[in-house]
Amino acid sequence: GLRNLDKHVRNLRAFGQNIVVAFNKYATDSEEEIELLHTHCNELGVGFAVNNAFSQGGEGAVELAQLVADTVENNPSKPLQFTYKDTDSVQQKIEKIATGIYGASIVTYSSSARNLMKQIGELGISHYPVCIAKTQYSFSADPKIYGAVNNFEFHIKDIVINNGAEMIVAIAGEILRMPGLPKEPQAQHIDIVDGHIEGLS
Repeated sequence: GLRNLDKHVRNLRAFGQNIVVAFNKYATDSEEEIELLHTHCNELGVGFAVNNAFSQGGEGAVELAQLVADTVENNPSKPLQFTYKDTDSVQQKIEKIATGIYGASIVTYSSSARNLMKQIGELGISHYPVCIAKTQYSFSADPKIYGAVNNFEFHIKDIVINNGAEMIVAIAGEILRMPGLPKEPQAQHIDIVDGHIEGLS
């Protein structure tokens, strides 16, 4: 809702970043809803554009693209502020993201995650950046608590060391990191017939 939008705007402004709001339009969206959000964005002082790319392709995204270009051109961003330092420990990095970005009040860890953080320190790879894998439905790790919430416990269930990519992935709550493919992937139906690609949809 609008409260979630307000929180996102506050968080981004704290980092000195430009803000635009893209409204992905679907057939069920009413003009009254769109106008309500547009008015609210004007009151917040942030750009707003309707994205119709789903139904109109590239033509439906022209308004959004122009808004982004104009915003960047007319409102140079302030110097980028990082959430954590490269020299922070993995635990410090996780906690700065969870409290500073998501709004958590405390971060808890499974015994496995704690052991892995210790191992990361011993391996000398604490300088790797941290990515947190969590539900997309909430700032918390609970998919049933929608949107922006405050003062919640953020639980780190596991930690994955991606040594080749030089990245640490903290797993928050119950989440499936990679969706499974169907028994018969669409790729099996893609072919080139008389110079034309078939089976993409």
